[in-house]
Amino acid sequence: MTRILALALTLALPVSAFASSDAVLTTERMTEIRTKLTNEGYEVRKIDMEDGMIEAYVLKDGQRLELYLDTALNVVRTKVDD
Repeated sequence: MTRILALALTLALPVSAFASSDAVLTTERMTEIRTKLTNEGYEVRKIDMEDGMIEAYVLKDGQRLELYLDTALNVVRTKVDD
């Protein structure tokens, strides 16, 4: 029984660690991101947190883009969304 409990706890740790990284994206933080990107000319459609990076789905000049932002809200990668 102890082995099963230990295995269950071991398997649960990565999931809880991942969930805590998603919790960083609060409503206030999402508003801050949306405001920053809107001021830069983007139309923000969706904001997510993935693999420790902020991912924003935006439109600009008729083009759909995925922007990847670091914690300081600097765009570190841009991907054209087909």
